[in-house]
Amino acid sequence: MKYFILSCGLLLLLACQQGKQELPTAQTSLQSVSKEDSLLLRYLKEVQWPKAYREQDTVLLDKILGDDFQMIDASGNWSDKVGELEWIKANAMQHDSFFYEIKRLDVLPNGTALICGTGHIMNDTVKTIYQSSNILIKRDGIWKAVASHVSGIKKVE
Repeated sequence: MKYFILSCGLLLLLACQQGKQELPTAQTSLQSVSKEDSLLLRYLKEVQWPKAYREQDTVLLDKILGDDFQMIDASGNWSDKVGELEWIKANAMQHDSFFYEIKRLDVLPNGTALICGTGHIMNDTVKTIYQSSNILIKRDGIWKAVASHVSGIKKVE
């Protein structure tokens, strides 16, 4: 217990001395997030992933998803990488526009990232939103999605 208290005190002292350290935000955590990783992950989630679904680009989606990828959709159904690739081949996007708003981006020192946020879909004058969380792992220097969960699909006025 004595060593625990001493360690906490030392960490507090170091944190106070740094002074310029940023506080965590909804966008990034204090877990050693390199600027490069943060930008890569944002680009992957906000640009590449939606592009793969919009353009039914199975080659791009194959690059994004790890071979061990699994997804739980809003209805509670499980899917894997093969299932997702088959799904986008058969299901063209019917919406007018889409964007993904990242609300949380955490990158852990072990090469794991968590991206959570809200998808915004516009179709004519109807806006639909959903919530999702994604887990990615950096393997051989490349971020691969290994899990996704979608929930809370609803139309907004």
